[in-house]
Amino acid sequence: MDRIDAVVIGAGVVGLAIGRALALAGKDVAVLEAADAFGTETSARNSEVIHAGIYYPKDSLKATLCVSGKEMLYRYCADRGVPHRRCGKLIVATDEAEVDGLAAIRDRAAANGVGDLTHLDAAAVRALEPSVSCKAALLSPTTGIVDSHGLMLSLLGDLENAGGFLALESPVERIARNGQGFVVETGGAAPMQLGADLIVNAAGHWAPPLARETAGFGESLIPQPHYCKGRYYMLSGARPFSRLIYPMPQQHGLGVHVTLDMAGSVRFGPDTVWLDHIDYTVEAEGAAQFYDAVRRYYPELEDDSLVPGYAGVRPKLAGPGAPAQDFAILGPEETGIAGHVALFGIESPGLTACLAIAEQVSSMLLTKA
Repeated sequence: MDRIDAVVIGAGVVGLAIGRALALAGKDVAVLEAADAFGTETSARNSEVIHAGIYYPKDSLKATLCVSGKEMLYRYCADRGVPHRRCGKLIVATDEAEVDGLAAIRDRAAANGVGDLTHLDAAAVRALEPSVSCKAALLSPTTGIVDSHGLMLSLLGDLENAGGFLALESPVERIARNGQGFVVETGGAAPMQLGADLIVNAAGHWAPPLARETAGFGESLIPQPHYCKGRYYMLSGARPFSRLIYPMPQQHGLGVHVTLDMAGSVRFGPDTVWLDHIDYTVEAEGAAQFYDAVRRYYPELEDDSLVPGYAGVRPKLAGPGAPAQDFAILGPEETGIAGHVALFGIESPGLTACLAIAEQVSSMLLTKA
């Protein structure tokens, strides 16, 4: 049986970032991915937004890792030539009842260290975005967008240049333990056993079931996953926005908002559809539910101008009606398993925070008491 220093399970943006961090720290790293390509699920099916860190509870992992990760990500993208744009976004209050809520958002952002939000009246908003209708808004200048595939490709390049490697079509079925550390058992067309000193479970949706197949991982620590689909619909024709446009936040997300890709194409989403299984279907008729929501801030939206785009499924730790949950990053102190870290519920802002998450996981595994 071959041995290696570290195995990272899951080749989404977070898994690749963690693998890169461990490889740059001098570890011999394998990233194992069940699919036939990296980043095919959560990492490739989101808004591609670089979040500022506005909405999350103070001192939560989502807040702290988003704010630090944002700056790390902007520097990384600039240094590596990863396509990105600091386009900014508007959070819009579309009726008078919502205007007071802008102050609360601004206060929460400031508590998280995001002190650059600017309050705009309706006229100032129209001067920036003539197509947007609202009573008032907050402008976030440090919100941006990134090419998520380009980012993952760059992280993979760093991993490989540091001596690590990615193994595709290598689904991990069981993690056992022996006197030397861990034994990772994979399935697929070429099953194998791989010894390792360090293990990171960054398997996204599949992290909870994998934890159940990890020797010594307490059942009480494994969360019940909840699948929340968000659909995106593309705007055909005109490109009326230069910034991201967000309504006031909703209980389980940020509402149907405007996002842009690096080419300037406009898409609206995501909505909230609770599932009992993974399903990426985007029905053409589903667009009918978007028109009323979008017209609250973009009244010029024409009939039949939305076409199906794509869907993502968020790996949430709370179901319908329950309060949103923070990231869960469980290391040896929480699990009692030396050399092991498991990540659960890494939804938004996981893309923004990927480098900060990688730094934290690497520290949990490599810092000696």
